[in-house]
Amino acid sequence: MKPQRAVASFDSATGMLRALSCFLAGRDVPALGQALRSAVPLLSAAMGGVNHLPTRAAEHLYAASGVAEAVPRTALGRISAEDLAEWVVDHYPRRRYPVVFVGSSNGALMHLAAALDAPWLPQTLLVPVRRRGVDRDDPRAELDAGRQPAHDLLRANPGLSLHHMHDPNQDRLMIAGMSYFRVKWRSLPAAYRRFLRDHVERGGTVISVECGLSWPVTRLGPRHRFQFGALGGASEAEYHEGGPRVSDLLRRYGAARTGWDPPQPDERAPEAEWGFDPALLDDLRDATGANGLAFRRLRFGEPEELSPPVAELHRWWYRQRGVPDDRLLAESFLLMEPWWALRTGSIPFWMAFNTESSHQALSSYLDALGDHDEIRLMLFSHGTESIGLATAEQWLELVGRARKVGTLAGCDTAAYPRDFASLVRAQRDLSRVRHRHPMPAPLRLDSVAPVLAEHPDVDLTDPV
Repeated sequence: MKPQRAVASFDSATGMLRALSCFLAGRDVPALGQALRSAVPLLSAAMGGVNHLPTRAAEHLYAASGVAEAVPRTALGRISAEDLAEWVVDHYPRRRYPVVFVGSSNGALMHLAAALDAPWLPQTLLVPVRRRGVDRDDPRAELDAGRQPAHDLLRANPGLSLHHMHDPNQDRLMIAGMSYFRVKWRSLPAAYRRFLRDHVERGGTVISVECGLSWPVTRLGPRHRFQFGALGGASEAEYHEGGPRVSDLLRRYGAARTGWDPPQPDERAPEAEWGFDPALLDDLRDATGANGLAFRRLRFGEPEELSPPVAELHRWWYRQRGVPDDRLLAESFLLMEPWWALRTGSIPFWMAFNTESSHQALSSYLDALGDHDEIRLMLFSHGTESIGLATAEQWLELVGRARKVGTLAGCDTAAYPRDFASLVRAQRDLSRVRHRHPMPAPLRLDSVAPVLAEHPDVDLTDPV
């Protein structure tokens, strides 16, 4: 099976891969990199029309667009991990780079990589698997439905582990007709090895990106885990034990139950979407040593812990260049734009999602650093009134702290969180910001490391 048919285009890793590879090719990423710039007006109009449909109709179209990407269950055995890795590296311009990152998905990392002129090779990808006849609020039935497809995928790919993730809170619409199979490389695929050999400068550096986030899981085999819930608005306890907010969600969506009954977790494991599996480290060390490259580790506990230091790196960089540091670009999930962040002189602050915890992360950053003249927020809409969702009013209050310009870029607040047009319009609005700056020369790693070292939540070190 062709890898572009096997990997979800709506996933964090895929969106970040597109954004960074476009930047390294010298361009921005309109329409999340999924359409030509000339198609943006038509897409904006069409998706704006979806915004004005009745709620259930809009949700149905959103879910259908995802299911259309899902892989038939019978095709899992034809997916090749080596082909997936080749597909990843084919995104990048074929030249030499001073640094290469390998590991966890992270939006702040994309800005760090862009600043260093460095590609990133993800450890994790999402393979969406088509399925029917499973109540999205029945995690035990979901687990059983995934057993045979998981067996087929893992048998064909001994270098992968599979985290079957099921989240009826944030992913409620998408999982109506599909399962989320997140695969992680436990050994370095041949395409990644060749990339490190052929496309890293002599004496360059390979950096493992290690998000330490873990989650309770049920082990189904040596390389197969089932994860119920995910990082976001609901807590681990709410997913596994229920509570008033769970009951309210199920009532609002007309579910025939008041809580979930997931399988009993028996261990903690790297979180399916964001966590790093350390099984990859030995191969990374071997590959860097074999090619005479330096190896370093970038470690942090949760995805958003990397956001403040990367934002402050850009603030320091702008001051070094004489660029004003009073313009902030807040991004969420896969809505990000490293090209326009630098061209507009915007300090990038990435948030993992649109939840109250992400709202608090941005609010705390503003509290610590003070308000800015301009604050723009690219706000991701996932189509669901999920537990822990921060409201449009909360986001408007936050960007309203700007002294001159505070806006939700491309956002229709009346439609949020079903504002599907914002997936196109956010980048379009950012590209219209005036007072642009020349694209700077890349930073050197030895100038970046001291700035990151000032933040205790982030560790960039040589391995012991």
